[in-house]
Amino acid sequence: MAKSKNYIFEYYQKINDGSIVVGKWIHLVYEYIIKGLEAKQFKFDQKKANRAIDWIESHCFHVEGPLAPSHLELELWEKAMLSCIYGIVENETGYRVFREILFLVGRKNGKSILAAAIGDYEFQENGGYGARVYNIAPKLDQADIIYMNAWAMMQLDPEYIAKKEAVEEKRKKTHERVEDDPTIPRKRMSDIFLPATNSTFKKIAFSAKKSDGFNISLGVCDEIAAWEGDHGLKQYEVIKSGMGARPEAFLLSCTTSGYINDGIYDELLKRCTRFLLGDSKEKKLLPFLYMIDDVEKWNDINELQKSNPNLGVSVTVDYLLEEIAVAEGSLSKKAEFITKYCNLKQNSSLAWLPSQVVEKMSGRQLSLEAFRSSYCVAGIDLSQTTDLTAATVVIEKDGELYVFAKFWLPAEKIDEAIQRDGVPYNIYLQRGLLELSGDNFVDYHDCYNWLVKLVEDYEILPLMVGYDRYSAQYLIQDLERYGFRCDDVFQGDNLWGVLQEMEGLFKDGKVHIGDNDLLKMHLLNSAVKISAERGRGKLVKLNATAHIDGCAALADAFCVRQKWFSEIGDRLVNEV
Repeated sequence: MAKSKNYIFEYYQKINDGSIVVGKWIHLVYEYIIKGLEAKQFKFDQKKANRAIDWIESHCFHVEGPLAPSHLELELWEKAMLSCIYGIVENETGYRVFREILFLVGRKNGKSILAAAIGDYEFQENGGYGARVYNIAPKLDQADIIYMNAWAMMQLDPEYIAKKEAVEEKRKKTHERVEDDPTIPRKRMSDIFLPATNSTFKKIAFSAKKSDGFNISLGVCDEIAAWEGDHGLKQYEVIKSGMGARPEAFLLSCTTSGYINDGIYDELLKRCTRFLLGDSKEKKLLPFLYMIDDVEKWNDINELQKSNPNLGVSVTVDYLLEEIAVAEGSLSKKAEFITKYCNLKQNSSLAWLPSQVVEKMSGRQLSLEAFRSSYCVAGIDLSQTTDLTAATVVIEKDGELYVFAKFWLPAEKIDEAIQRDGVPYNIYLQRGLLELSGDNFVDYHDCYNWLVKLVEDYEILPLMVGYDRYSAQYLIQDLERYGFRCDDVFQGDNLWGVLQEMEGLFKDGKVHIGDNDLLKMHLLNSAVKISAERGRGKLVKLNATAHIDGCAALADAFCVRQKWFSEIGDRLVNEV
């Protein structure tokens, strides 16, 4: 029995003392919970948390494998997760705080059985009168897995068995028609029904039309990494919209990693990592992302503990070692192992920089005059002629790196851009961070003029200019005629080493951007798309409408700084 135990604190303590190994995302989510409790952002209702844990351990069972049909004995990580879902509540109302949960865990870690147990608890005990539990998947046979696990659990419950036997015994004695006990769940053609509370547990396959109007208590989105593209995105939103009438309804998306690109899984992963890095205003999202941190250690058992919290319980070390041996001999098996056991999706995008790091980079306004007669490197990202263009310079002084960034927008496009992006470009215009350039197209001569002005007005000389290889060639030719040395930069995963160096410098507090809020926004909008096969990442947008032009220009500058440092580094340090 859970009794007075606080499993959140116990789990967090074991994470911090090293007795339990988890990845950075799990550490961050529990750090968020603990700090939120300390700041009284929300409170912990231990009775609600332990009630869920006790009920599940009393009424839920293993339904297949060597442990069946024994009682489900929850591990500490599962108890901590359930405590967060059920025990973290709003200060005023006492309602659950988190209503959108992503549960990402490696294959064979008990994901389906835990989801079935949560569904059973909501259906029979916690959902109240008229509870509506749905298990959703792209195909009915996939939706059937958790649904049938839940039904098998109900049939193994001693209370269910005792009630059925009592009804049968009464029928034998009376030889008359005896109504079923209304507290006994009944499996019908389309659902499982509990007459006493008019509650249903149902499996459904993708159908946006059929999902409209459903009044959901709990929606279990099964294997969401396999929900394809736009269809999956729409289905998720339809299910989510069905929670509006119930203040404690929630979505539980449970999955291992997958292969579908640009679907709801990618969208959720970006939202979740951004939330955990502190750059999100979301309050109802709760991600449990059990994944490894270092793809280079994909075959290291110690690293694999991070994506397999049930290692040694439902998944054995010997089993994983055997799967590793197979994967080491086959590229396709290696890719599958990294996806399904390490939970690193092929080409998955994760938010890049924690908001605290970007905040540390920010500060008081920087003055070009303070860097007069300095050497530097520059980077330009021309993007599209009708959209934002960015240029940056990086100047070293006393071992610290200072960044100046300039942005340009077409004059006739600024109102449209403000409306489209929700960004106060007019304010950035007033502050001098942004300039209007051309009418309907950016005039790249403005970028040229800015770099020339640095040289002629401040004697700030870029020793190398990094530019996106798709930039307008006439601009590069003009720069080179003036005397700038230019080098093209390919914005692919070849920049992985540069991005890692940038991140390290950012986290060490060595890079300063002053009060340039537009560059700050672009840094926070940046994600890294990881190729599990290559073990490298490239810079991408967090979402389709985000802008990262300033970050891309900064990466160009850092790239040429790194590439040419052996030749120009002695001057870049600007020692007197």
